Amino acid sequence: MSAFERMWTDLAGVGRAASGGYRRFAWTATDAVLREWFRGEAGRRGMDVLPDRAGNLWAWTGDPDAAGPGVVLGSHLDSVPDGGAFDGPLGVVSAFAALDLLADRGAALRRPVGVVCFADEEGARFGVACAGSRLLTGALDPDRARSLPDDDGSTMAEAMSAAGQDPRTVGRDAEALRRIGCFLELHVEQGRGLADVRDGRGAAVGLASRIWPHGRWRLDLRGRADHAGTTRLADREDPMPALASAIREARAAAERHGALATIGKLHVRPNGVNAIPSAVTAWLDARGPAETGVRDVVAAVGAAAGTDPVEESWTPATAFDPALRDRLAAVLTGPEGPPPVLSTGAGHDAGVLAAAGVLTAMVFVRNPTGVSHSPAEHADLADCLAGVTALASAVEALA
Repeated sequence: MSAFERMWTDLAGVGRAASGGYRRFAWTATDAVLREWFRGEAGRRGMDVLPDRAGNLWAWTGDPDAAGPGVVLGSHLDSVPDGGAFDGPLGVVSAFAALDLLADRGAALRRPVGVVCFADEEGARFGVACAGSRLLTGALDPDRARSLPDDDGSTMAEAMSAAGQDPRTVGRDAEALRRIGCFLELHVEQGRGLADVRDGRGAAVGLASRIWPHGRWRLDLRGRADHAGTTRLADREDPMPALASAIREARAAAERHGALATIGKLHVRPNGVNAIPSAVTAWLDARGPAETGVRDVVAAVGAAAGTDPVEESWTPATAFDPALRDRLAAVLTGPEGPPPVLSTGAGHDAGVLAAAGVLTAMVFVRNPTGVSHSPAEHADLADCLAGVTALASAVEALA
């Protein structure tokens, strides 16, 4: 069994849900197990682990303060509710496996190499995606982060404290950022781009060009609680029809503006079968190739629902460094030519770092079905190992 397969097997049972997917949420007991796994894999390779002020973990070969800045690899280990195995963990496992491959090759690296595990990338518990990298770079205000509540009413600060992380220290970490010469994030593709290229023959590995602008908005719809069996339709103040209008308009507006829009999370109060709701809170996710189209979708959904959407997060379009991408493309060019270059609608920690001025690139591994954020998410072992080889070759060229 290869080191990649061993690590993959070790992670397979952590946070597994009855659905077959994963529930790996930030600052929970499951998250603690994942962090311990990360520290253990770093220890196997003689790497020192340095946490930053945001709770992200950094494992280093060599001393990035004395010999840096270094080349950093990695991703995240948390998941969306009932998410797949590959989104995030593939990048962390592949980073360690790439270091093993470089050691087997006897590669002489001139710069330190780091592996990072970002905290709370999915935002599944506290609602803000890429919280760890946003805090690291200063894109997320520490006071706002500390006050973010989960569905049970616990704040991020309380959850951090319970997990042994001091929430008073969270914030931009200039020292950690100085250690990063460049960042390479390997990620399973969350679409069928690589499966469909080259006249359908596909490609195991590709590179990212940019991340679409995207954000999350909250819709607060108010009504009046009442009895479902005695209240006349004309007398009802029911927020559910407004919700239905918002859901229908999200799809229609996205089609009009060439964007994507999803209402996938709801809170209904009091949430009884025989009770007219007093309030509904819904969350809209909207993304697209152009910011104007995304903003137009959000405005249309708000108008349909009769409310002003509250912006909870926004990430503008993010382009990855073209010179770095071209250099990696030259390194990864094979008999079939250079690796495909794709844009993506999915947000990543790499995008947050790129927006903060860090030299950044992304490597995608083929997803044969294109399904993601689902237990059905998949990548073939041969493609995963091709990703490891690509990552090792990139590090050898850069470090």
